[in-house]
Amino acid sequence: MNLPDPDVTPAAVDVAPAAVLPATPPPPLRAARALRRHLLAVRFVLNALLVLALLYTVTITRVLLIPLVLAAFIGLALNPIVAAGARHRLPRWLTASVLMLALLTGLGAGIGALTQPALGWFHGAPAAIKSFVPKLRSVTKPLEAANRATQSLVGEPVRATPTQPTAVAISAWDVVSTAPKVLAAVLTVVLLVFFFLIYGDSLLRRLVEISPSFAYKRHAVEIVRSIQVEVSRYLLTALLINATLGALTTLMLWLYHVPDPLLWGAVAMMANFIPYVGAIVTTIVLALVGLINAHEIGTALLPALTFAGMTAIEGNLITPMIQGHRMRLSPIAILIWLLVWGWLWGIPGALLAVPMLTSCKLVAERVRGWRWFAVMAQR
Repeated sequence: MNLPDPDVTPAAVDVAPAAVLPATPPPPLRAARALRRHLLAVRFVLNALLVLALLYTVTITRVLLIPLVLAAFIGLALNPIVAAGARHRLPRWLTASVLMLALLTGLGAGIGALTQPALGWFHGAPAAIKSFVPKLRSVTKPLEAANRATQSLVGEPVRATPTQPTAVAISAWDVVSTAPKVLAAVLTVVLLVFFFLIYGDSLLRRLVEISPSFAYKRHAVEIVRSIQVEVSRYLLTALLINATLGALTTLMLWLYHVPDPLLWGAVAMMANFIPYVGAIVTTIVLALVGLINAHEIGTALLPALTFAGMTAIEGNLITPMIQGHRMRLSPIAILIWLLVWGWLWGIPGALLAVPMLTSCKLVAERVRGWRWFAVMAQR
């Protein structure tokens, strides 16, 4: 029988230290993390290059893409009418033909009624500017006096800088050379809208047929149907709101005895398709028109101030109440989108920016990995 040694105390017994984990990861783990960081950096650079390549592509192909995108959105806006006719057993080509004929007739009548006043204002711009400058003399006189006093204190001589007005003229050759391009662009948009209205459902069925699986087919149908329904609802709602704003602007200008109220009402309606920027530009234009036609500053600015109040009520109360929370976009996202597409495509890009942002948000809500874009674009 082995007995414990009495000379050995428990404190003297050597206890094996516990295994201590290394403070730093082993070399294979460090190498894997470094490789992952390197791949993420390479992926970021490739994505940035892809974005730049896409921006360059849409810039150089804007002559082709602008009519295509414009026709696609017009087709989306008019598709519910053609679909309603198809539910009542009317051929799609017949409904689309009647709809396009009515649309072209209305646009032709509107352009014919507004062309003469617009040309009159354009050709009378130099004379209007000459009559406009003396009316600002009462406003600029204190500033000029302060400027002369400052220059006399500094010791610099006062120099008058006469300005030479530039003549604005359009020759017949400019009209003749521009007319074929405008007619070709209009004809392209009209034909694309017509064929989108007739063969839109066929394109959707073919898109579903080429999808690899049933899940992809259902996903594609959900995305296309949501874009058709919600974008067409947004466009028709925006058209109704802007047309009402244009009619109210025309009535307001007629009551204030501003010349050509129908022209400025149409300008207000079209400019309001560009959020924020359109209302600001229209307010400035109405202020200039009022200053040209009125004799007093207060009376001249009254139409512009009234229009600013109308757009404030429309943008902050009526439009959010009608469109609802789902279709409300972030003001920052709208401004960034306007800057990008206005820089790439000019005025057509600014007009198409919000419908494109709405479509991108609807697609991002249903595509894996792009939910963040929909959250950032949502108000």
